[in-house]
Amino acid sequence: MLHRSNLLSNKHIDRSKVPTLNEKDLEEQFVRGSGPGGQSVNKTSSACSLKHIPTGFVVKCHEDRSLHRNRTTARKLMTSKLDDYYNGEMSVSAQLKKLENAKRTKTQQKHTRREEMKRAWREREGLD
Repeated sequence: MLHRSNLLSNKHIDRSKVPTLNEKDLEEQFVRGSGPGGQSVNKTSSACSLKHIPTGFVVKCHEDRSLHRNRTTARKLMTSKLDDYYNGEMSVSAQLKKLENAKRTKTQQKHTRREEMKRAWREREGLD
């Protein structure tokens, strides 16, 4: 889910260190899905399971009924997982989390400052 604030702050994110997936390092399996959707989901092998051989990370994706979209989503998830593993605090998700925390802190400070001003006004006016 993308929020407008994330779209506006993407210009501050360094994506230069995001690893690229090498298809030779991936082991891909198509397995049967489960969950809502009934027979059409349970009988088809539309879920994608990716294993990154050098690290041993496994990602299973069954967000859609389409095998093609599940393959693309699984690769995105694997890239994100490898980015977190290799880059740690400089990964894209960590950078987004830092920006969200900074925004939350700024909002809380603004709220606290406004409450202090209201409290001072009430005392000045004798409304308490």
